Amino acid sequence: MSQPTWNDHASATAIRVAALITSSPADYFLNELPEFAIDCFTDIKNFEAYLLDRSIATLPEVILIEVDSTVNAISVIERMKKNPLLKGLIIIMLAKEKNSQLISEARKLKVHDFYSIPFTKEVLVERIQFLVKFKFIKPTIADLGEGIQVTYQLPWAKRAFDIAFSASLLIVASPLLLVTAALVRLESKGPIIYKSKRVGTGYRIFDFYKFRSMRPDADKMLAKLAAEKNQYAVEEAGATQSAFVKLKDDPRVTKVGNFIRNTSIDELPQLFNILMGDMSTVGNRPLPLYEAEMLTGDEWATRFLGPAGLTGLWQVSKRGKADMSERERKKLDNFYAEKHSFWLDMKILVSTVPALFQKEKV
Repeated sequence: MSQPTWNDHASATAIRVAALITSSPADYFLNELPEFAIDCFTDIKNFEAYLLDRSIATLPEVILIEVDSTVNAISVIERMKKNPLLKGLIIIMLAKEKNSQLISEARKLKVHDFYSIPFTKEVLVERIQFLVKFKFIKPTIADLGEGIQVTYQLPWAKRAFDIAFSASLLIVASPLLLVTAALVRLESKGPIIYKSKRVGTGYRIFDFYKFRSMRPDADKMLAKLAAEKNQYAVEEAGATQSAFVKLKDDPRVTKVGNFIRNTSIDELPQLFNILMGDMSTVGNRPLPLYEAEMLTGDEWATRFLGPAGLTGLWQVSKRGKADMSERERKKLDNFYAEKHSFWLDMKILVSTVPALFQKEKV
């Protein structure tokens, strides 16, 4: 086996990456990604021999595979997936141009990401760091956001508005909060406030609050129901998964829960998230960990470079409509991340009130 090309500038604690790069100069990746210890191969036989020679202690944490006419990248990944030692590695595919058919095949194999060259270095670095932390440090989930470079700074005027808005609304809505809390507790046992980990700006993870609107065992039922009732139909032929999960006629929702969800009363505890600075009044909705992990490609990672919010473009334009596709939602999120302004926020806030009372149970 020939000696691979190493990134000698990386630290001893850097994330280990094994790359199969057959057409692009290896130096391109070494220079673009100095944060990682990259072991770069240009020959498929040497690449696979290297992986088979690894132990658990010496395995790379991330695999980069370039799509090339001389190499069947899908076949390489299929062979890796059949190996018990290799099948759990984080795999990212790189291509010179977008290929929807190849993306569909990659999704079937549960490839973590697909980037078209030239890629944005900052986005790829943050994505790899997030995937590694999510996969290998699950027991310390509260620390997942540490070390991720947040590239978005909330404008001071937006932050000032958030504090004034959330504090005022909490005072005005305090009677409604108390009544809702009592109804949730009377209908079923379990916590009044549902707390979950969400991914916001710059992949930062925080505790996200809502009034509990589901049965206490709702999380255990999600995997089965997501396969049967997910609103976001898969768009690419042959794909098996969707990044977002939204269930139609969710059987986990209680009677009180159905009412507070359709009137958006269940979202009121997020005013505390706004007050604490976890999110903003207007922005892209912070995503559950399983959704953030499923988002693929730098085309969609843009949504994490803008503020996370209580309400946003997709809530006022498409929320509650059964014909909303995953691609439409992603486009709305990216548009807001790139174009948000004070006046756009005001328009979204004004439009939020009629959007609170959704007609369809989604």
